[in-house]
Amino acid sequence: MNIVLIPGFWLTGSSWSGVTPALARARHTVHTPTLPGKRAGDRALSGIGLHDHVDAVLEVVDAIAPPVVLVGHSGGGAIAWAVADARPAAIARVIFVDALPLPDGSCINDELPVVGDRLPLPDWSFFDDDDLVDLDDALRERIRTVAVPEPAAVATDAQELRDDARFALPVTIIACEFPEEMLRQAVSSGAAWASELARLERLEIVELPTGHWPQFTKPLELAQCILAAVDRVPV
Repeated sequence: MNIVLIPGFWLTGSSWSGVTPALARARHTVHTPTLPGKRAGDRALSGIGLHDHVDAVLEVVDAIAPPVVLVGHSGGGAIAWAVADARPAAIARVIFVDALPLPDGSCINDELPVVGDRLPLPDWSFFDDDDLVDLDDALRERIRTVAVPEPAAVATDAQELRDDARFALPVTIIACEFPEEMLRQAVSSGAAWASELARLERLEIVELPTGHWPQFTKPLELAQCILAAVDRVPV
């Protein structure tokens, strides 16, 4: 199986290094793209938006044999969902890692501190306590060392979705900060931010209690969750 791991904000493809060995040992082919504006040598970020990140992952998907499993962490979940919308016939499953499918017309996060054309990783005090569970000083330093600024427009551009075929795709949410019960209640109560969840035909929620960066805090457990979801892909 081809598995595409999409990094979240401030992270490159190398952020999955603790997860990929277990996937490779299970004989999956793993792709870990680093997205535009976060590659070595990228400087001016003002012209890079959400569609550029979606297009970059579409290039990966179009170059490999289907079926493809998309895995998106945090803001990478919005990219995974847009790619699934654009290529539903090629996608076997979408896995959201501490993320949710972003509805059409909404943005990933317009409250992050902007510096010019970029979003630097904020001070840890910016984040909620739930984000930082299991993130000790050593891991915080590791993330800050590898973090790169995110192009500002990626966070604020509107998600664009066109094909309702995405709702028939199997979706797995690996929930780190929020329990399954909370998500189910949001769907049943008609919460606007859960509108995509409410229309999914096949949704499973797997709890992996930790903070917002499980690829650093619980990489082996995260890999096991991804493998279990991939194993449920019909052959």
